Amino acid sequence: MELLEVIQIKYVVSAVVYSGIGMLIFALSFTLFDVLTPKISIWKELVEKQNTAFAIFLGALAFGIATIIASAIHG
Repeated sequence: MELLEVIQIKYVVSAVVYSGIGMLIFALSFTLFDVLTPKISIWKELVEKQNTAFAIFLGALAFGIATIIASAIHG
């Protein structure tokens, strides 16, 4: 059994393309969040103030966005 029979190149290419699209949408959504909340500096809240609650909120936001993107790509 050849390796190409086990791993078809079209599935690898589509996985890479969809992963790239997902990461691009994820980055754009965080940029949109940053633009829509001009009074909150993400860097200042996380690094300078060490705001744990804000870090948990951003983690939940990231998880929610990633779940939505994965569901949209998966179908």
